[in-house]
Amino acid sequence: MRPIKQVLDGKSRDIISVAPHATVLDALKILADKDVGALLVMDGDRMVGIFSERDYARRVVLQGKTSRETLVRDVMTERIVCLEPSQTVEEAMAMMTEVHCRHLPVVENGRVIGVVSIGDLVKEIISEQQFLIQQLETYITQ
Repeated sequence: MRPIKQVLDGKSRDIISVAPHATVLDALKILADKDVGALLVMDGDRMVGIFSERDYARRVVLQGKTSRETLVRDVMTERIVCLEPSQTVEEAMAMMTEVHCRHLPVVENGRVIGVVSIGDLVKEIISEQQFLIQQLETYITQ
C-alpha cells in the first residue's frame, strides 16, 4: 500500500479550516462552499479540533441549539487522531474504522500538511486493485 504522503500529493494541499470562535453557521457555509464534510479548527497555526457534519447533527441539531449562536469551539471534536505522511493507506483505514471517523489530519513535524478522507482512501484502494487486476490479466495472456 502507498504511503499517505503519496495520496496527499495527488490532491489539493489546501487546509480548509475555521476558527474556534466562528459560529457554526459560518462553519456550515465553508463546508458547503468547499464541498467537504469536515473542517480543521485552527487557532492560528495550532490545530485545536475538527468540526464535521456529524458534530453538527449530534451536538447542534439534536440538542436544539442554533447555528447562528453556537460557537464551533463548543461543539467541535477535541480529541483528534492524526496520521503521519509515512503511514500507509491500510493503516489510515484501520484508524478510521477504530475511531469511527471519516477524516484524518496528516501532521508532519507538528504541522498540519493535509487531510485525508475516507473517500480519498477508497479511491486509492480501488486504483491499486485495478492496477493489480491489469497486471494479472497481462500475466495470464502472455
